[in-house]
Amino acid sequence: MGPDPVGPPQFAPYHHPAAGWGAAKSVTRFLVKEGAYVDGPRAIMRMNHENGGFDCPGCAWPDDTKGLHLDICENGIKHVTWEMTRKRVGREFFAAHSVTELSGWSDFALEDQGRLTEPMVYDAGSDHYVPISWKDAFELVGRTLRELDDPNRAAFYTSGRLGNEATFLYQLMARELGTNNLPDCSNMCHEASGRALQASLGTGKGTVDLKDWEVTDALFIMGVNAASNAPRMLTALADAHRRGAQIVHINPLIEAAATRTIVPHDFVDMALFKSTKTSTLNLQPRIGGDMALVRGMAKAILEQATADPQALDRQFIERHTTGFEAYRALCGATPWEEIERQSGLGRAEVLKAARVYRDADRSIVSWCLGVTQHEHGVDTVREIVNLLLLRGNLGREGAGPSPVRGHSNVQGNRTCGIDHRPSPEFLDRLAEACGIDPPRAHGLDTVSAVEAMRRGEVTVFVAMGGNFALAAPDTPYTYEALRGCELTVQVSTKLNRSHLVHGRRALILPCLGRTEKDHQRGGVQSTSVEDSMSMVHLSVGMKRPASPHLLSEPAIVAGMARAALPDSGTPWEWYIEDYDRIRDTMSRALDGFEDFNRRVRLPLGFRIKQPARELVFLTPSGRAEFSTAPLPDVVPAPGTLALGTMRSHDQWNTTIYSDNDRYRGVRNLRTLVFLNTDDMRERGIAELDPVDITSTAKDGSTRTLNGYLAIPYDIPRGCAAGYMPEMNVLCAIGDYSTQSDQPIMKHLKVTVTKA
Repeated sequence: MGPDPVGPPQFAPYHHPAAGWGAAKSVTRFLVKEGAYVDGPRAIMRMNHENGGFDCPGCAWPDDTKGLHLDICENGIKHVTWEMTRKRVGREFFAAHSVTELSGWSDFALEDQGRLTEPMVYDAGSDHYVPISWKDAFELVGRTLRELDDPNRAAFYTSGRLGNEATFLYQLMARELGTNNLPDCSNMCHEASGRALQASLGTGKGTVDLKDWEVTDALFIMGVNAASNAPRMLTALADAHRRGAQIVHINPLIEAAATRTIVPHDFVDMALFKSTKTSTLNLQPRIGGDMALVRGMAKAILEQATADPQALDRQFIERHTTGFEAYRALCGATPWEEIERQSGLGRAEVLKAARVYRDADRSIVSWCLGVTQHEHGVDTVREIVNLLLLRGNLGREGAGPSPVRGHSNVQGNRTCGIDHRPSPEFLDRLAEACGIDPPRAHGLDTVSAVEAMRRGEVTVFVAMGGNFALAAPDTPYTYEALRGCELTVQVSTKLNRSHLVHGRRALILPCLGRTEKDHQRGGVQSTSVEDSMSMVHLSVGMKRPASPHLLSEPAIVAGMARAALPDSGTPWEWYIEDYDRIRDTMSRALDGFEDFNRRVRLPLGFRIKQPARELVFLTPSGRAEFSTAPLPDVVPAPGTLALGTMRSHDQWNTTIYSDNDRYRGVRNLRTLVFLNTDDMRERGIAELDPVDITSTAKDGSTRTLNGYLAIPYDIPRGCAAGYMPEMNVLCAIGDYSTQSDQPIMKHLKVTVTKA
């Protein structure tokens, strides 16, 4: 079973503005399809509002600082409507369909069945999920965890949708059990950003906020498909262009967001079909060539400084940094020929970007997974910081590093304790605030957790949200690892692949969605989330839960914890009666959350303090540190291509809304590969020809996808792209960065041949 019946695959290049009437039509069709005639418009008016609204469960872009009444986007509305569907998946559904049968359904069809309504347990004898009470479900989890001979035989995964309060209780449960096995989706997306920023600046986060975006002179947007992944960024880009800021997009593909837009809540522009440019310069480096480009920009600035002393902020460098002379020498020793070869750009193009940077008084560099999902992702982010330090673009308004996080609370997850490598300082505060003795040894991240499951060392896997089976790399390997577990537990709102790829025993525990009211003994509860710019604010659901049998995520965590830790001194049930009590404990345990309950109720919430923003650097030197990494060789070997996986526009993470990708001109097709036209001609491949794609892993093993259709696209020679999660099979479990331990989803070595 798949999406609604459609016609044959089609491709026609997209030349229209991003958002605008295309987005409005898409949203209208989606609302009609889901039957959300009342709830849909209600949600639109309540989403991302500071007073009694709920936070969009989609991306982590900050809420508008000007109190915009329609701070929404196409994909956010789709995400919310998908959650508010009237369709239900209850015991009758599971009685009618075995796991074996459901395993043959498409991922679209699984989620399209609707909301899960009650806890279910897998019955191996019948190959069906059958109902189980919450009490018995918690006891099954608790008993299995209690019987482990080592708490490190369990792993606790977190998706970015989990709110801060549930996140804090979840990590508290794991650490009270005795493990730091807390893999999360950050391990697959922005781990490189956190490690790089920590090393360079002493903070694992960006230092800018949305107000900085509103006043900066130059924006450099790297490896980001904003129109699909953070659509509300389009408003900031359009505003920046109108006030004369320079906007440089750096991406192997020129995406729709890098051209022009009509922001739907700009009603006059919508009525007049008036678009606004969202870029002043587009550069297309080869996949993995970003670091060479940034090195070239730094080299150009340093060369200019010999004749133009104002090219560098020497006072800032002398007062606040260390390692400058070594970095200047490195740039001087890097030949322009090597910069051109590795970046895939001509010297003139690099100098254009450098000129924009030199002429801007204040610059922001923003990036996403196109920068991080590489072997050298940490080095690239550190190179970005190097460039910012040269002109003192840190610690002042309108300047600094700005990573674009993906899921709505993925940054909050890390802030609130989901970290397999916790700092001693964090553990000390947690121990004091919660009266536990947390383990000190580092735990497992995503890749190492999969490997440990495959070896039989981890036998219990609990996932709070997400679709781990599809999100992780090396799909067959991950499937085998999950199936080897004694127990897998999935806390979810909808049916997905991870419910069908399960351990010998398996539970599906259905939870409330972000849009739904959370009733507890103390009344309707709110939860908090942190956006990608460190703002923390409250979210309150608006509608009746999809089923009376759903529990909130904090309540599910507390239920598992009480069953697994019968002698615990942690007041789990007391916490769930009133989430303010959780926040009071968080205010004692988490740096920056002091006076949490009062501050989170302020208009727009509060911003977590960032020492580096105040030019306080928690690095070994006490200064911002220049790095001196060599340029990696990212030029593909003859006959091979560098392939990066990505999302389509009609997709959110592993959730597929349709087989269309409007902004790339694709209809009725997901099993495709975007190729440079010269690379296609060289291989004798024509448009929509079926091709075979074979990846070669670091260990020499190969993986192949057969019969994908070739799409000619404006992408540099030697590069290719296609959709995750289908292409995750091409990324071997051992193909992860030695710098960040992230799977290198954006830099796979492949050959493409006509089928």
